[in-house]
Amino acid sequence: MRFPKKKDIIALNPPQILIFVFLAFTLLGTMLLKMPLATTGTITWTDALFTSTSAMTVTGLAVIDTGGSFTLFGEIVILCLIQVGGLGIMTFAVLIFMTLGRKIGFKERLLIQQALGQTSIGGIIKLAKQLFLFSITLETIAAVLLAIRWIPEMGWQKGVYAAIFHSISSFNNAGFSIWPDNLSRYVADPVVNIVISLLFIIGGIGFTVIFDLWKKSEFKKLTLHTKIMVVGTIVINVVAVLLVFGFEYDNPQTLGDLSWSGKIQAAYFQGVVPRTAGFNTVDIGGLNESTLFFMILLMFIGAGSGSTGGGIKLTTFLAMVFSVLSFLRNKEDIVIFNRSIDDRTVVKSLAITIISLFVIFVAIFILDITEKDARFLAIVFEVVSAFGTSGLSMGLTSTLTMAGKFVIVLVMFVGKIGPLTLAFSLAKPNKSKIRFPKEDILTG
Repeated sequence: MRFPKKKDIIALNPPQILIFVFLAFTLLGTMLLKMPLATTGTITWTDALFTSTSAMTVTGLAVIDTGGSFTLFGEIVILCLIQVGGLGIMTFAVLIFMTLGRKIGFKERLLIQQALGQTSIGGIIKLAKQLFLFSITLETIAAVLLAIRWIPEMGWQKGVYAAIFHSISSFNNAGFSIWPDNLSRYVADPVVNIVISLLFIIGGIGFTVIFDLWKKSEFKKLTLHTKIMVVGTIVINVVAVLLVFGFEYDNPQTLGDLSWSGKIQAAYFQGVVPRTAGFNTVDIGGLNESTLFFMILLMFIGAGSGSTGGGIKLTTFLAMVFSVLSFLRNKEDIVIFNRSIDDRTVVKSLAITIISLFVIFVAIFILDITEKDARFLAIVFEVVSAFGTSGLSMGLTSTLTMAGKFVIVLVMFVGKIGPLTLAFSLAKPNKSKIRFPKEDILTG
């Protein structure tokens, strides 16, 4: 095996470097989690790789119980992977470069731009610093609030640690929990429900949106991206909460036996969680099929661009929806909030969606062969959850075969890196300037 030399790495384009560094951190996490110091018992290399990938991609799917199978060292390794994967490798690279007094060159700035999903290279270093400070501050505030809630119940040491763990896991949309029932024991706890949900909603809306909202006081002054994300997030979350409440109101396995207050809190939490984080306060396997099917759509849509979440992204979904509406209305331009969207944005959105559907279809096809005893709906749910880095599961994760685990690992990787980033890293640059005549084809 030949390791890549420094000159080989420098010759790579930004998407290829990001993938290379991401894989390096994932493999490092795998080796650390395989150490006897990291586990309470024995763990296979496959399970170590799966856990490391799930943490690095901030997915939250777990083949083994996190709290029961890993020691404090192992859980800290998982937390570090979550933090690095959520905020971005290049964000930490900026801080390290600045600490060492190194100058950040143009290529490094391109890498940071690619990692943070920005359209411009201007102010990218300042954005990375603000992102880090904002994240640490918000995680600290949330950890304090959760500690106030959990210390009386668990004691100082366990209460503080649980607060820190779930604060980092929530903001980075990881969905990892140190309890085997996730957050089900707090289904009707307003403090846990509100703090955790606000963390993953803020983390999933996108950092550029957060900073744009922070700097501008009026809605009309916000960028088009921010307006779409804010309005789209509110609308889709309200619809999701109402549908979950309606679908599960009488279901004895989920909301049926809860009090009125418990029903509202459970419906709210499970309505806003699928697009981003993998936490659950009710048994996902006990949900009605209508609810599960709707959650699959939410996980596929995912969070916001430049956020800690995955999926095709909400703006991608809305760009296609508005393009369809414009076509049905026989309008040439796609107009949102009195702004026209460029045709290339729609083409890019379509490309992301088609590649994503292809990856999901292939993964479902393979798992349908390898997981012979699994329900088809459970397979679809697992694959879309892995791609959207949501982390919700109907219980299939722990029963996956070795082949199935590797498939989900690859899907989590593609979901986090992004289908277009992966495609650009593999594609050869097209230098041809030849243009061909246009001709229509029959469609529909």
